[in-house]
Amino acid sequence: MNSNQPWLLGREGERIAAGFLEKKGYRIVQRNFRFHRNEIDIIAMDGETVCFIEVKTRSSATKGEPAEAVTPGKQREIARAAEAWLAFSSEGEPDCRFDVVGIIAEPLSGGRFRARSVELFADAFHDPGRG
Repeated sequence: MNSNQPWLLGREGERIAAGFLEKKGYRIVQRNFRFHRNEIDIIAMDGETVCFIEVKTRSSATKGEPAEAVTPGKQREIARAAEAWLAFSSEGEPDCRFDVVGIIAEPLSGGRFRARSVELFADAFHDPGRG
C-alpha cells in the first residue's frame, strides 16, 4: 500500500458507506462535519432519527474488525461533534443515535476500492459523557 492509500481507503470507505446507507433508506444530511478537532463522517436521517455515523474502513481484518477501532476516546469526540451539530441545526430535539459502518475493501486500479464486506452497527454506542 503506498503512502496515499490509507487516505484514499478512508475516503472511498465513506463513499461506499453513503451509498450503502442510502440503499437502506437513510437520507444523507451532511458528510464530514467538523467541530474543532472532532469530525462526524456522515450525518443521516433514518426515518425521524438523526444518526451520527462513524465509518471505519480497512483493507483486511488481520488487525481486527474495522468497527473495533471506534474506541471510547473516538466515541467522545463524535459525541462532542454531535452536540455541536445539534446546537447549530434546525432539527430541534430529535431522537438521535450513534451508528458505525465497518467496511473491508480491496484496492482496484485508479485509487478506487471495492467493498468485500459492509456491516452496519445501528445504535453502536451511547454518548459516553452522558453515562
